[in-house]
Amino acid sequence: MMPVLDVKALSKNFGGLRALNEVDMTIDAGEIVALIGPNGAGKTTFFNCITSIYTPTEGTVNFTPLGKERTLVNGMKPNLVTQLGMARTFQNIRLFKNMTVLENVMIARHCRTKAGILGALLRPPSVVQEEREIVQRSYDLLKYIGLHKLYDEQASNLSYGAQRRLEIARALATEPSLLLLDEPAAGMNPQETAELVELILRIRKEFNVAILLIEHDMSLVMKLSERIYVMEYGCLISQGTPEEVRKDPRVIKAYLGEDAHA
Repeated sequence: MMPVLDVKALSKNFGGLRALNEVDMTIDAGEIVALIGPNGAGKTTFFNCITSIYTPTEGTVNFTPLGKERTLVNGMKPNLVTQLGMARTFQNIRLFKNMTVLENVMIARHCRTKAGILGALLRPPSVVQEEREIVQRSYDLLKYIGLHKLYDEQASNLSYGAQRRLEIARALATEPSLLLLDEPAAGMNPQETAELVELILRIRKEFNVAILLIEHDMSLVMKLSERIYVMEYGCLISQGTPEEVRKDPRVIKAYLGEDAHA
């Protein structure tokens, strides 16, 4: 079976700085994969390259959404990558803070709507029905992640953990085949982190989506991931199952610390 994501020799330069150096990665349908490494290793730059926020200096990013053809993502506009079926959250939360919780999810449905400008102006029955479906689908997603009772609350008024979950709901609203989570547990307390682990496992199973996550919480990474890629200074230094990566001396030295080997 062709992988959902197939990245070959991906490199990114910022002037004289080599932020990514010939990174390879594959992710299969329904798989949960983690990308770990010290701060500054290039993990978020990698996310930005595969979602076309950045244009890679070298290498290829091929994406094969479920039931669709393989597509070379390099050079595509980010909104078209989302439309293909690749959605993400951000390390620094990027909600529309002055919009309601429901509106934040509704706006993500734009890439799946059919009504154009003319339809929005004339509002034929088909457009009205589509708008109702957007509202219902968005509310259902809020209910799925446990935020439906706050649907009319401004996003800025949510707790930090709830804002993280709202970002995930907004990403799911685009109907992705691949969900990218950039430090989803950052700032969460232990209870919120445990709930997040359960949510991610449910999403993988019930939405039939592959998941790639960047995360510093190694307990979460080890619980969730089927495979792990490890980066340092823009290069991959290790990959494998959690057990293989845990025992890799290069990983222990670069990231996990000597205590993790005990």
